[in-house]
Parts: sequence; structure tokens; C-alpha cells
Amino acid sequence: MKIAVVGATGLVGSKMLQVLDEQKIKIDELIVAASEKSVGKEIVFQGMKHHVVSVEDAIEAQPDIAIFSAGASASKQYAPLFAEKGTYVIDNSSAWRMFPEIPLVVPEINADVITKDTHIIANPNCSTIQMVLALHQLHKAFDIKRLVIATYQSVSGSGIKGISQLDREENPHLSPLTSHLPNAYPHQIYRNILPHGGDFVEDGYTTEEVKLVNETRKILRAPQIAVTATVCRVPVTGGHSEAVNVEFNKPFELDEVRRLLESQPGVVVQDDPAHNVYPMAINAYDKDEVFVGRIRRDFSVANGLNLWVVSDNIRKGAATNAVQIAKYVIDNIL
Repeated sequence: MKIAVVGATGLVGSKMLQVLDEQKIKIDELIVAASEKSVGKEIVFQGMKHHVVSVEDAIEAQPDIAIFSAGASASKQYAPLFAEKGTYVIDNSSAWRMFPEIPLVVPEINADVITKDTHIIANPNCSTIQMVLALHQLHKAFDIKRLVIATYQSVSGSGIKGISQLDREENPHLSPLTSHLPNAYPHQIYRNILPHGGDFVEDGYTTEEVKLVNETRKILRAPQIAVTATVCRVPVTGGHSEAVNVEFNKPFELDEVRRLLESQPGVVVQDDPAHNVYPMAINAYDKDEVFVGRIRRDFSVANGLNLWVVSDNIRKGAATNAVQIAKYVIDNIL
């Protein structure tokens, strides 16, 4: 199996290499590609040195699979060129997610939408992935009518610039090596919360909020679900947290909700409030699972439910989900 990782030197790209190793994907040849400024750099994978090549060279190598973490503009430019060579592209950017013909995949939910003819596969937004994994079985059982979502997203969701800004503001005397990087946010993030994720659009929402609306409907194959969201950035290094309010069309019992959540692959229920047990970003760090707790009725509406959903946004929210898609393609398509 010949696999390329495009954007291998970045925060998510390097995690993709780690997860490929952890998942024991059989790789006969690994191609690590990045922008021109990184060409020639050395990366060690499974004890072997690999030199970073240009994206053009990676295309010419005709890999079986190319996992992208290089941004939307690079994906729009290069993903079709890989696809023309017969490569299956798994793209972590927002470039292809809402094209009707492009699968948007969380493997535990809808890997069946991938066929031998779909050579570009979109990896969903990190906050969407963790939420729909928690909601999947519940939607099948009780039919979601409406979702009201508030996210508390860590600075790692903004890449190294977000991490660096928080680090500089928290420890200004340390002069970190990344001090040359521009700020990721228009305001201080240390000791602060910004109700601002992505860019604002004309209707007052942000691009991160729009992704939660559109991607949720596409993945759950439920365009009728009413969805609204508020995305916040918080001074946490890694791990996204979400308060998810669900209104179902059908009645439910809490015991059945817990049973369905516990039966969902990739979900771990942590819900013992009497002993202060609930999901926290610090405990989700560097784990692949989605953690769900604070499971309780919303008594203000018929068939209402509240959930608290937490996951490592760099792992399941990006790298792990992409590698799981690659594994599905290897096992079922190639």
C-alpha cells in the first residue's frame, strides 16, 4: 500500500502520521509532502527517515491513498490531480464537504457512502464529528427534530497560531520560539472566551457555526433537522467541549438513551454527577474516543435532552477520523 500524507509537517499532519503508526496500517511506501518551504525536511516514521517532497512529486508517485491536511486552497488545487491518477483522497479541509457528490464521512456512521468511484472523500469539521457520533444511535431511535448547540473549542482548533497566542499571553516572559507567528484571534484568549469561531458571514453567524448546521444534516442524512449553533473559543490547549440540546420527535427514556450511547462504537459514557464524573477536555487529551455525560432531560420542551460531549479535536476530530476512512478504503475498496 502506497500512502501519501500531504501537509505532513503541520499540527494535524504530524498527528496523522502518529495515528497511521498506531492503527498499524500496512504501508509499503510512505510519501510525505508539504509546501515548498518544507521540501527536503526530514521526518522519521516507524524508525525510518523520510524526506519531505513537493505535492507535485507526490502526485507523480501515484499513491493509493493521499490524506490531506494542507488547507482548503491546496486541496482545491491538488486533490483533483491526485484523483485523476486513481488516488483516493481523504481531505481534512472544508473544501469539498458540501459538494453533493463528495462523501462526508464519519466511518462509524456512514462509511457505506464511499464507493470505488468516489476518489475525493471529505473529513468533517472536528466539532461536527464528535457531536454526530454521540447523536447517531439516538437519531435512529427517536428521530431528532431540533438541535441547539454551544461549543467550547480549544485553541488547537486554530492550529499552531492559536496554541502560540495562548502560550505567549499566559507566559509572556518566556519568549516562546513561535513568537514570530501572528495572533490567531482579534482579542486576548488567555482568561477570556470569544464567541467567535471562524469568520462572520452576512447573517451574523460564523463559518464554524454554519459547518455544524450543514454537515450534521448531511452526515445523518436528515436535511429536515432544525439546527442552530454558537461557537466559542476558550483558553484550553486541546479538546473541544459541546453543550448539545436535542429535541426528538419521539418520546424516550433516559435508560434507553444511556444504553444506546454505550452501544455506539467510539463513544464512552462518563455520567456519574454524584461523584463529579463527567467528560472534561483534559481527560480526553490524546484519546480517540468521544466522551458523553451530563445526560438529563430538558423539561422545558417535550422530548428534550441535554448532553455534554467532549473529544480531542486533533485526534478523532481530524487525524484519527481521516485514518479510519483510509482503513475503510483499504479494507473495502482497494
